[in-house]
Amino acid sequence: MPAITYMSPSGEADTIDVPLGDSVMEGAVQNGIEGILAECGGNLQCATCHVYVDEAFLGLLEPIKEDENEMLSVTASERKPNSRLSCQLPVTKKLDGLIVRLPPTQK
Repeated sequence: MPAITYMSPSGEADTIDVPLGDSVMEGAVQNGIEGILAECGGNLQCATCHVYVDEAFLGLLEPIKEDENEMLSVTASERKPNSRLSCQLPVTKKLDGLIVRLPPTQK
């Protein structure tokens, strides 16, 4: 299973093995990572799973689709060039070692 590291706003890191095919959000929710609310359960309707993807991994991700791009415009924390919704990031072998930083707030 690929290892995904979730960095809190304070710099604390939690590294979790996430099953292939699960989303980065599902890995967080299933392992009690604070800072990923996922209020809509991954249905691309709430933007409460916003993360900042480590720049080294941006090129390995699928491009942002229009609906995700629209939801990123309503995030509670600042949208940055490396902002993504973790529900839209399926875990693949090439994402082993992925680092995502959690924003200061999701609401």
